[in-house]
Amino acid sequence: MIIWFTGLSGSGKSTLSDFLKQALEKVGFSVCQVDGDIFRQKEKKEKHFSRQDIIENNLKIISHCQAFENDYDFMIVAVISPYQETRDVARKTFGKNYFEIFLNCPLEVVIKNDVKGIYKKAQSGEIKDLIGFSLESPYEIPQNRDLEIKTDKLSVGESVNMILENLQKNYGIKI
Repeated sequence: MIIWFTGLSGSGKSTLSDFLKQALEKVGFSVCQVDGDIFRQKEKKEKHFSRQDIIENNLKIISHCQAFENDYDFMIVAVISPYQETRDVARKTFGKNYFEIFLNCPLEVVIKNDVKGIYKKAQSGEIKDLIGFSLESPYEIPQNRDLEIKTDKLSVGESVNMILENLQKNYGIKI
């Protein structure tokens, strides 16, 4: 199963994927984690953040997951994936084995909690077209999400429990 976290930078994708991975492994599942930031760093070419570059990167993540999908019980993907079209490709590619989680955290909260310093750089003009911050680079709210978690309202533990309960209830996964 592919568990696809999507949301603004700083919404909690990497944190929740880390804790979910631990919870699933604790009960015996094999889990592969794909973090969008790390995946992009491994690419050898110069990194750009145009719409086309982001789509291309997301499609590479989908292909990577396809290649290893049968090797794991779960593949957890944590990537901004700001465009509905690439999330739709992922859903079509993986079908019933695709579980999309939208981490809904208001822009003002992710700016306040800016652990990577990217929003500060965007505010100063050092980073152009930051997804969800720049008017030229909007984040498209997922229309077909399977679960929405308001990470500014729930703790990490509550969020992981919500995911596990949803997997049990809607996918029959024994946890």
